[in-house]
Amino acid sequence: MSRSKFFMIGLIVALFMVLVTIFGPMLTVHSPTKANLMNRLIPPEFLKNGWKGHILGTDQLGRDVLTRLIIGSRVTMIIASSTVLISAFIGTVLGIFAGYFGKIVDTVIMRLADVQLSIPSLILAIAVSAVLGPSIPNLIIVLVITTWVQFARVVRSNVMGIRNMEFIKASQVLGASNFRIMFSQVLPNVLTPLIILISQQFGFIILVEASLSFLGLGVPPPAPSWGVMIASGREYIATAPWVVLVPGIALMIAVLAFNFLGDGIRDVLDPKMKH
Repeated sequence: MSRSKFFMIGLIVALFMVLVTIFGPMLTVHSPTKANLMNRLIPPEFLKNGWKGHILGTDQLGRDVLTRLIIGSRVTMIIASSTVLISAFIGTVLGIFAGYFGKIVDTVIMRLADVQLSIPSLILAIAVSAVLGPSIPNLIIVLVITTWVQFARVVRSNVMGIRNMEFIKASQVLGASNFRIMFSQVLPNVLTPLIILISQQFGFIILVEASLSFLGLGVPPPAPSWGVMIASGREYIATAPWVVLVPGIALMIAVLAFNFLGDGIRDVLDPKMKH
């Protein structure tokens, strides 16, 4: 991993985002939601007035852009982490059942997955968000609905290659229950592709969350979210470009970092990638 520059860049940026998520709110001195029209559209001051100044400027309502960026990263990481963990759990369980039992169980689960895959993820997310309404819990539900299929399909394909191996047959002959075999012997053998997929899905989920928030179907304003910041500031891109560029660049860096991280983990853990 240390020999891969892209992986190290992704790892450093991902760790930085985690640290900002945990400790960032303790360092902020401005409110992320309180408006102050006297300070609207102040250009970035950087460190001219110290930490208490507006380092990255203010938006159209006088809110500090850096503070909203930090709090928005926390919202983004919470949503992405919750979505990945829940989707991975649901998809892994369904994938193990489909791959291990096969036949009608596999048919039902995979046809359900095929139906969902036939609908573009973003269109499905928009439809579900429109029905449930914009809120963070509803957004997590929407993202879980649109992402569990990838986990189920990856786990199923790996389980189907394992279920007929000798150590599984030996456990069946010795009287081990199906539940014990699936989760004590099959599951550990599919963890590698599962870990790779989890790392790769982070960037995708961050991007979808920002897209839905931009469309007004994700994190509801005035709560800070990178997608909301870009949407609310797009009218001022000609006169106050920092309002859009700061969250846009942060979003680009975060997505690239997690993609680099996922590719690096794949290169190390996937035997097919080793030469």
